[in-house]
Amino acid sequence: MDSRPRYRRILLKLSGEALGGHKDFGVDFDVVRKIARQVERVHDMGVEIALVVGGGNIFRGRDVADVGFDRATGDYMGMLGTVINALALQDGLEKLGLPARTMSAIQMNQVAEPYIRRRAVRHLEKGRVVILAGGNGNPYFTTDTTAALRAVELEADVVMKATKVDGVYDADPFRDPTATKFQRLDYLEVLNRGIDVMDSTALTLCMDNGVPIVVFDLLKEGNMERVVSGDPIGTLVATGS
Repeated sequence: MDSRPRYRRILLKLSGEALGGHKDFGVDFDVVRKIARQVERVHDMGVEIALVVGGGNIFRGRDVADVGFDRATGDYMGMLGTVINALALQDGLEKLGLPARTMSAIQMNQVAEPYIRRRAVRHLEKGRVVILAGGNGNPYFTTDTTAALRAVELEADVVMKATKVDGVYDADPFRDPTATKFQRLDYLEVLNRGIDVMDSTALTLCMDNGVPIVVFDLLKEGNMERVVSGDPIGTLVATGS
């Protein structure tokens, strides 16, 4: 049997809430270590790994808009939260001896490299994990859209969206015990039915550029390796699914 991974280069999308674990605010470093160990095992398979991390455990821009504050300012504050999470992940990876680089779309040279596409590609080719922070540098865009954009720019083979559930369901599985899990979905079906996978901008970017999306539960040990190996876990979103 062919033991080579199915994907050569992946874009892993992590939510800030995932890094928060069971905490109401901040970073759960036990979760960071658990994620870092999974990334290490996939890296050892010879896979090039880029990560985009959210900042919802620190600050969420749209929350300030809900109470009357400026949305753009709130989004910039949220971008700074993603840098905090990226640095935590970088430290967790480096503690395992894994070379990692944080690159930010907002320049802050004391703590992160500026995001430059060709430099990011070079890091990946040299076996470094690249953590992409600061969103895409602009307000009104989600980190899902950033993940899709960076996946296209870096020519990733797949966007792997890590969640707290094991795929995409037709209802909230935590509230509805009859919720049915989708094994495969077409991009257009997701868009037309308003299924909560990624926002429409991110989905359209992936659809237009042929980048598949796999939604899976990262916190279940070994799942990341299984996705990279091509095992049919989670939910696959792709053309003709």
